[in-house]
Formats: sequence, C-alpha cells, structure tokens
Amino acid sequence: MEAKIYNIQGKETGTFMLPENIFGLTWNADLVHQVVVSMQSNARQPIAHTKDRGEVRGGGKKPWQQKGTGRARHGSSRSPIWKGGGITHGPRNEKLYARKINQKIKQKALLVALSRKVKDGEVVFVDRLEMQEPKTKQASAFMAAFAKNFSGFNKKKNAALVVLPSAHKPTVKSFRNLGNVAVTEVRNLNPISVLGSKYIVLADPKTAVEVLSKKHVVKAK
Repeated sequence: MEAKIYNIQGKETGTFMLPENIFGLTWNADLVHQVVVSMQSNARQPIAHTKDRGEVRGGGKKPWQQKGTGRARHGSSRSPIWKGGGITHGPRNEKLYARKINQKIKQKALLVALSRKVKDGEVVFVDRLEMQEPKTKQASAFMAAFAKNFSGFNKKKNAALVVLPSAHKPTVKSFRNLGNVAVTEVRNLNPISVLGSKYIVLADPKTAVEVLSKKHVVKAK
C-alpha cells in the first residue's frame, strides 16, 4: 500500500509504503463494537445513587397499630410505596460496569479501525509536525492548509486527531485552543480515539509505524 506524505504547509512531498499488517486489515464491525463498548463501560463512573428503605431517614415508628383501624397494615412510612419512602431497583453507585478486554482483541480492533480510516482516505501522513513555540496561529494555519484538500478539516467538532511520535509540548499547546482538534501520542492510540475524529493526522509515519509494529503484531487477512 502506498500513501502520500505531506509537509506542514499541506503540500505533497512524496510517498510512503504502508505495511499490510497494520493498515491493510479487513473491516470487522462486531470486533470494533465489542471493544469500544467495553472501553466505554470501563471508563464509566457510576454517580447516580438512590436510597432504599433501609437508608432513608426516619420511618422507625410503626405508622399505626396492626389491627383495628380499618386501614391496611404498614410497618414503616419509608416503604417504597409511600411518598418519601425508599426507591426500589433504582441506580446505585456501587454497581460495576467494568468489562474485561483481551489485549490482543483490543490491539486488533485498533488496527482494524486504522485500516478502515486509510481505506476511506481519512488518514493524513505528515513528514514532520513540530511547532517551535506554542502558537495557536500556527496550528490554525496548519488546519487551514489541509482544509484546501480535505474538507473535513474545517468541521467545528472532531475534525482531526493529531498523532505525534512522542510528546512535544509546544505542538500540544499550539493545538490546545482549537476545539475541533485533539492531540495524542502514537503509543496512546486506541479504537475510541481513532473513530472519534474525522481525520487522523499521523506525524512522522516511519516512527509511528515502528511503534505500532512493536506493540501490535497482527497478521493481515
């Protein structure tokens, strides 16, 4: 597979051969869905919490005597059928939503997502992306340069995910004020981050491929 390489001004500078075992996998919707849902469940923080009849304040005294009043028998005014009583089957913050994800499955889901992005022309390879100083103006110029050839770069939300070979503070700070761009390192890529943006901007493709090859070894199908 051959892909075009661009410079920071958005001009084509050459080509790069993409390894089939990373960018040539077939789409597997079931696999990706399983991993994405599991990751979202693991990141879920249960906050909503309701009190049952044993936790609601009050209700210790029997509302009225058991017999002789002509009314239905009740042992507590905090019963779930009473106003102000406990909640039955309500959300509880001790509930665990965590799901186990097999590491190889998670790795393959990432490569499948990247392969789909490459097939759809939504992965942009940039030879070098390092800002000399943190300037939002430079980041905006970068996005505007690529918007000429890739219309999705001007989206108001989730336009691009900039993937750097390693953390570079001036570059990260340059994109910080742009609400439609996210920045991460190639070692932190995951299926959710890849699928969460329209375009993936992969800086220094050679280094990125080396990192992906070491961490993710999957045979192409």
